[in-house]
Amino acid sequence: MRRSGRKPGEPIYLRRHMIALILAVILPLVILQLYKIYIGPVSFDFQIGVGLLLSVILGLALHLAYRSSAKNQP
Repeated sequence: MRRSGRKPGEPIYLRRHMIALILAVILPLVILQLYKIYIGPVSFDFQIGVGLLLSVILGLALHLAYRSSAKNQP
């Protein structure tokens, strides 16, 4: 019986993958908050649009940067 929690074919993610994913989720929120503090208020629609745009861009960057190191378990 296997002791590992992974299923066959499931990718092995490293700590750097998880840190980068957390940054990709948190970074758009931080950027919007800093913009509101230093520049001025923005509409809710603008916040949602910028948040989604940054999340998609950062998600694609993560995929391209880490797809070769997230190897499948044999």
